[in-house]
Amino acid sequence: MTAIKHALQRDIFTPNDERLLSIVNVCKAGKKKRNCFLCATVTTERPVQVNVVKVKKSDKGDFYKRQTAWALRDLAVVDAKDAAKENPEFDLHFDKVYKWVASSTAEKNTFISCIWKLNQRYLRKKIDFINVSAQLLEESVPSEENQSVTGGDEEVVDEYQELNAREEQDIEIMMEGCEYAISNAEAFAEKLSRELQVLDGANIQSIMASEKQVNILMMLLDEALKEVDQIELKLSSYEEMLQSVKEQMDQISESNHLIHLSNTNNVKLLSEIEFLVNHMDLAKGHIKALQEGDLASSRGIEACTNAADALLQCMNVALRPGHDMLYAVKQQQQRFSDLREQFARRLASHLNNVFVQQFTQTLLQLYNRSYYLSVSGHDQSSTLAQHSIELTLPNHHPFHRDLLRYAKLMEWLKSTDYGKYEGLTKNYMDYLSRLYEREIKDFFEVAKIKMTGTTKEGKKFATLPRKESAVKQETESLHGSSGKLTGSTSSLNKLSVQSSGNRRSQSSSLLDMGNMSSSDLDVADRTKFDKIFEQVLSELEPLCLAEQDFISKFFKLQQHQSMPGTTMNEAEETDGGTLSRSYNSGVPQVISSEKDMIRQMMIKIFRCIEPELNNLIALGDKIDSFNSLYMLVKMSHHVWTAQNVDPASFLSTTLGNVLVTVKRNFDKCISNQIKQMEEVKISKKSKVGILTFVAEFEEFAALAESIFKNAERRGDLDKAYIKLIRSVFINVEKVANESQKTPRDVVMMENFHHIFATLSRLKISCLEAEKKEAKQKYTDHLQSYVIYSLGQPLEKLNHFFEGVEARVAQGIREEEVSYQLAFNKQELRKVIKEYPGKEVKKGLDNLYKKVDKHLCEEENLLQVVWHSMQDEFIRQYKHFEGLIARCYPGSGVTMEFTIQDILDYCSSIAQSH
Repeated sequence: MTAIKHALQRDIFTPNDERLLSIVNVCKAGKKKRNCFLCATVTTERPVQVNVVKVKKSDKGDFYKRQTAWALRDLAVVDAKDAAKENPEFDLHFDKVYKWVASSTAEKNTFISCIWKLNQRYLRKKIDFINVSAQLLEESVPSEENQSVTGGDEEVVDEYQELNAREEQDIEIMMEGCEYAISNAEAFAEKLSRELQVLDGANIQSIMASEKQVNILMMLLDEALKEVDQIELKLSSYEEMLQSVKEQMDQISESNHLIHLSNTNNVKLLSEIEFLVNHMDLAKGHIKALQEGDLASSRGIEACTNAADALLQCMNVALRPGHDMLYAVKQQQQRFSDLREQFARRLASHLNNVFVQQFTQTLLQLYNRSYYLSVSGHDQSSTLAQHSIELTLPNHHPFHRDLLRYAKLMEWLKSTDYGKYEGLTKNYMDYLSRLYEREIKDFFEVAKIKMTGTTKEGKKFATLPRKESAVKQETESLHGSSGKLTGSTSSLNKLSVQSSGNRRSQSSSLLDMGNMSSSDLDVADRTKFDKIFEQVLSELEPLCLAEQDFISKFFKLQQHQSMPGTTMNEAEETDGGTLSRSYNSGVPQVISSEKDMIRQMMIKIFRCIEPELNNLIALGDKIDSFNSLYMLVKMSHHVWTAQNVDPASFLSTTLGNVLVTVKRNFDKCISNQIKQMEEVKISKKSKVGILTFVAEFEEFAALAESIFKNAERRGDLDKAYIKLIRSVFINVEKVANESQKTPRDVVMMENFHHIFATLSRLKISCLEAEKKEAKQKYTDHLQSYVIYSLGQPLEKLNHFFEGVEARVAQGIREEEVSYQLAFNKQELRKVIKEYPGKEVKKGLDNLYKKVDKHLCEEENLLQVVWHSMQDEFIRQYKHFEGLIARCYPGSGVTMEFTIQDILDYCSSIAQSH
């Protein structure tokens, strides 16, 4: 171990300016033995740093390397496991616990002893040694051990004290007096000893000479003690005299303390009383306003609002500890509670009466309007009366304006009595849902009348002249339900059922009309529908926005925060949506958020908008399927506008739902057109001409382009175009293949020419590829028809030259063909004589008549086809002339008519027809 210690000191610690004090051979507890050394070291430089270093052999085993070092100040606990028995295991607690097993108990004890001594000498923070024998932890170390902590390797150097300047000067003077001080130290020491003895003798003589003065001093001290005793006697008498004064002063001080304490208590009591009076005293004017204030006038509403705010402040004052135990405070709180209950009940009753009054007034107006409709409806010839009815919805701004005066009071009611607030909210929804249902259904009825130009007779208005009794009956039912704000609304529900039943029976007759064909309607009819539909949406949008804005302001729901009151545990089903409510011991819990509550209120109030819009859309689609184009554009624009304002609003959601229906109708319109194309039948006895679905596609595209100009849903139209045009292409070819009267090429040529002209005129960007395809098909079938119809007008001459070309193909030179017996000059002249100019003109005239029978007048392609045939005939003529020139050179054989003759024949035939 000594050799290892020496090697470690030399190789590892000396280069780092450290001294190795103790070493122990260890391995980790519970693991495979991999021996290493724990070393206790100190630095040679000040301040001294004490470390515990882990050293292990390298993998090759030829040298040691430093692996880990811990500062001794970070060591918290040394655990020797067992102080009574020999145990080589021990733990060192640094940032975590390191468990070690020493090679021997002696090495472990030596290492722990060294750690303890280093801790005692260098560290202020003492390490906790547990399970360590007391013999290892010695408070004092013998001088031999002080000299070497590890057994004599480190010498302890006494602390050195420097000489000051005067001492250095005295030593120098003394040494200068003895020249041999350095050369003969013993002589110098003897001299110093003799001088020291002389000085000691002088000191003793000096002390003996001062004995007399010492005796005098002792006498003076005795006299001083006597004087002190006299002074103490006088002080004792003075203290006795002051004792009585002290007792009196203590009594005065205690009395002053009690007076001060009493004053302090009085001040605090006054402060508490002032606090209670200032914060819990409600003015008589406020009390009178809460009990008797006029809730119908603006001044009375303002006084009640101020009084309600003052009452709320008094009730919400933060009482100090102990105030709630005072009888006067309890009495005042009970009084405030009674005032709150009384005013809340009076306010809720008044607002409910305002709701009923508004419902009654508007109901009378609606009956008058409905009666007017019934009068105009009985006279079907009274179109002037029908069209004089304006397509507008009633304006509720005056009603909203009157109710907004109570907005602050509603906020007060919401924070003080949520039950009555919720009851008013429910009643408002009940009244307004009936009111809006009547208004909106009458509004849509007028819209349907204006769309169709007709109205209905019969049951709807049979009882309308008795409107006063009906209004009175409905108003009484509403007043009956207003007595209990949170009670049953069966009468209102009955009214709603009756009303909605009548409305459904009234609306169904309009939808029973026979379906009108779009060909029976002109552009003016479609424009009229577009304007009516746009006006319907334009009237609904501000109505919904105004009502939503009023609800948020009146019911104070504009803040997006949770209200005390409702949770989503249960749901109260309504006709138009769900109002979430639940109850826990009769107390309403929380609704999800005020924004959700606005939306749910709007759903219930305007529950009839979506069904009525869907009915109107169904009617428009029944009148003319092309109306779905107008509706898709208008509805998309209004949805986009509503979503920009609030994507989650009632208006945005409702219009979005209706837009889905409109889009389905649009897709259905496209599907129906495709289905009609597939089911088209052609007459076997007449020309085909321009197919009906090709003309309808032109009508659809022209209408769609005018409607979808700068529209948001242009992509839907482009997709429809692709579906339609592909179906048109497929079915044109299908009809052409089935045609018996008209040649296939004529059907293809005429219809694809019409399609190409339509696409060129409308310039639909998404159909550029189809436009090129239509042009190509038109050109190909024109050429095919010309070649097929023209055929071989000079048949014998054509057969003759086919034989010539066959001989040339067999290898006979062109100039030698004339030597063939069947193809000599005489045979050529004989064939040419059979086609004089008169016969050629006759054949062309018959061909013109044949083409004229095949082509339709609508597309006006006769001259185009005739000109193409003329060009094809001239091409054949030139081909024959070329063969004559090459195969019969110098023969002088020519055709009996020229190219100019052909042009003249064709021109005169075309002019004659």
